[in-house]
Amino acid sequence: MPSVNTPKPASPLGHVARQYWTLTKPRVVALIVFCAVIGMFLATPSVPSTQVLLAGTFGIWLVAGAAAAFNCLVEQQIDAVMARTRARPLPRGELNSLQTLVFSGLVGGVGVCVLYVFVNPLTMWLTLATFVGYAIIYTLILKPNTPQNIVIGGASGAMPPVLGWAAVTNTVSAEALVLFLIIFVWTPPHFWALALYRTQEYAKAGLPMLPVTHGPEFTRFHVFLYTLMLAATTLIPFAMHMSGLIYLVSAVVLNAVFIWYAYRIWKHYTDAVAKKAFAYSIAYLSFLFAALLVDHYVYL
Repeated sequence: MPSVNTPKPASPLGHVARQYWTLTKPRVVALIVFCAVIGMFLATPSVPSTQVLLAGTFGIWLVAGAAAAFNCLVEQQIDAVMARTRARPLPRGELNSLQTLVFSGLVGGVGVCVLYVFVNPLTMWLTLATFVGYAIIYTLILKPNTPQNIVIGGASGAMPPVLGWAAVTNTVSAEALVLFLIIFVWTPPHFWALALYRTQEYAKAGLPMLPVTHGPEFTRFHVFLYTLMLAATTLIPFAMHMSGLIYLVSAVVLNAVFIWYAYRIWKHYTDAVAKKAFAYSIAYLSFLFAALLVDHYVYL
């Protein structure tokens, strides 16, 4: 009788490690770190020093992961009733609150120390302020109390390129603030597209997301409105001679697709369209910042 190869069960240590890794929301943090790294490269006409690039990336990644873990800790009851999040380690009982708190504190503490010692104090303080903005101000105060949670709380999510810029230059310039503004305006249409097809889940969780408090039609119009604002905002780098034609053409094409999705959400809404718009918004931001990077070195 031929033998059957059965997969070996995962080791307890490996399983636990995966649960802690999941707490850090790795896909979200990957986009955060990507934008921070782009900020580092855009801040200098050459390339960032190896120490700043490696230590800055590692430190920002650690603090962002710690903030994500703290968010999971605070929202574990909410996560348990939402299909998108109920498989996270805390709702499933894979980890407990104390373990998560200790993990967040240790990872965040190491990240802060790395940034202070190997990068510069300004980057450390800005990154710490971002942690407080997301993990405490947004998660504890804004998200459960106001439908403008995404708009106001978007400030912490828009900080990564500023952190990268500060890591290289030890300053925050107008160019860094333009990068901040792009992500800040991008955040509402990105998250509201998700909220539209998850409205019932947010309502069940008791969260005052815009489609819950103001209805889907109001939200759909504001997705379109903010997408137009985003398209205008992304032209600022070209207008202030921060970028050239490569970025301009890329931005126009990327914005045209985003506006098309937003218009369909506004006038011809389906959950399928909202899901595609949400997925596209992530690719949009990645490609937009990648175009900035390519343009930066082509036009030096």
